[in-house]
Amino acid sequence: MARKVADLLWEMLAKAGVKRCYGIVGDALNPVIDGLRRNGAIEFIHVRHEEYGVFAAVADAYLSGDPVVVCGTAGPGVTHLFNGLMDARKEGAAIIAIAGDVETRIMDTAALEELNPYKFFDAACLYVGRIVNPEQARAVVTTAIMTAVVDRGPTVISIPGDVASANAPGDSSSGITIPAPAVFRPADTDIGSLATMIDGAKKVAIFGGDGCRDARDEVLQLAAKLKAPVGYSFRGKQWLEHDNPHAVGMTGLLGYGGAYKAIHDADLLLLLGTDFPFSEFLPGGDVKKVQIDRNPKHIGRRTAVDLGLVGDIRATVAALLPKIRDKQDNGFLEKHLAETRSFQELLLHYVGKGPGIKPIRPEFLAATLSELASDNALFFADTGTACIWMARHIKGGPNRRLFGSFSWASMANAAPNAFGAQLAFPGRQTIALCGDGGFTMLALGDLLTQVQRKMPVVQIILNNESLDFVNIEMQEAGVVPFGVDFKNPNFARVAEAMGAKGIRIEEPGDVREGLAVALAHQGGPVVVDVLVDPYALSLPSHSPFHTVKGFTLSIAKQVLSGKMDSVIKTIEHNTGLL
Repeated sequence: MARKVADLLWEMLAKAGVKRCYGIVGDALNPVIDGLRRNGAIEFIHVRHEEYGVFAAVADAYLSGDPVVVCGTAGPGVTHLFNGLMDARKEGAAIIAIAGDVETRIMDTAALEELNPYKFFDAACLYVGRIVNPEQARAVVTTAIMTAVVDRGPTVISIPGDVASANAPGDSSSGITIPAPAVFRPADTDIGSLATMIDGAKKVAIFGGDGCRDARDEVLQLAAKLKAPVGYSFRGKQWLEHDNPHAVGMTGLLGYGGAYKAIHDADLLLLLGTDFPFSEFLPGGDVKKVQIDRNPKHIGRRTAVDLGLVGDIRATVAALLPKIRDKQDNGFLEKHLAETRSFQELLLHYVGKGPGIKPIRPEFLAATLSELASDNALFFADTGTACIWMARHIKGGPNRRLFGSFSWASMANAAPNAFGAQLAFPGRQTIALCGDGGFTMLALGDLLTQVQRKMPVVQIILNNESLDFVNIEMQEAGVVPFGVDFKNPNFARVAEAMGAKGIRIEEPGDVREGLAVALAHQGGPVVVDVLVDPYALSLPSHSPFHTVKGFTLSIAKQVLSGKMDSVIKTIEHNTGLL
């Protein structure tokens, strides 16, 4: 049998390190999938929904460091890939999408399921290639692979069935070499300028993000030398929080500890590998700011900076360390460490009292989960209040990982993220902290996929019958919450009916035992349905005036519109924090 374009495609992807392809087959993809079957080196992960497959692939690629393939057939199947590809772009995951396309003979005729891949994928992907001639195949596939791997983001290969089934050119080589990550840093003159600024500042603070992923040791050395408090974004938490004597927590509405005040009270703030998007929580012109990032597009777009440097955090900080003097005064650091300890005591209010409070407090649930989970557990949070409880109560560690749709903020990511992580790291605890809205939106259907594959994924549902974070956002905006409530089934019974293990926790005294059983379960997925307090609030470490004003206004409007019972319950259920 002659070698087909589809064969060349999969040979190149396998040599690039691809191990899995997530998706759903369909007519336009049939020749491509037949090539995958013949290849045999890449596992096909058949999901019930393409979007679920892409979210799974994003976690797989981000955590493993390997490129991952997703696929969807022409038209509707392709469109289902979009949201997950946007997430891949924001989180920096090497995803290569194989998009089914209509046959070349009917292109640009408004054919059934025809879609212009260039226009459709432009916002989501770093590169879009459309193979309309076998002679293009090697070049397009090479570009898609190299762009995804080197630039850390999603790419698309759109391929019609007639091209996929055509003979590949006889001289088409499937060889591809993936380079090791490039190491680069700013020029010596810029390093010198930074050293001068640091030596001239009395109080230096550090705020780090995901760019510190490979630079933890260097950043901690820098903090020790400068007696600098270290705050971090949600994406930076897993790298900079654990075993860090300089850690002062997060800022923003998820924030905790002394991070907000530390970065505002500093003379000089070092923004290391972070594109933290909430500018209102960053200091203004009264604090000098230096931003270092490998992506020049990130420099200065969230806040004005006094010095912007392009480079890897690890290489840049390593070059900087010998050029700066040790600071002796640790008063600035100790002040914000004390504030952090004080706020930690406040966070523990409902953790310590959790066993005696019904409905179940989500703080108590998350803290107990963190305590019981293994030291190398992989945690995933749905966008919403699940992020709050993970940010504050799930503790990281050298081998623990925390992941979510932190930069795109899509709903329904946690369960598919955990599924993809379980495929990448078989047998490792993969735990999804799911909102009830997110779980019913996307995860419920593909629970069948987990059952079929006997995947030990633990899904913990925060069952409060509400889009809780939206509810909070509405109150912060000063409006009466509307359209956020819904009715849920007994998720444990639904899970059992689908072949998974179901656990329902209604009493706070059952939380520890229920979670322990779930974490110990093997041979298939677990759904833990936890009835949590729908009136639980999270207290940010710093509340901007507009937030306080909006919340107060919303409470007043609710009273005036006859919702006094809800207001009273909110106050009663948060007396330890309000």
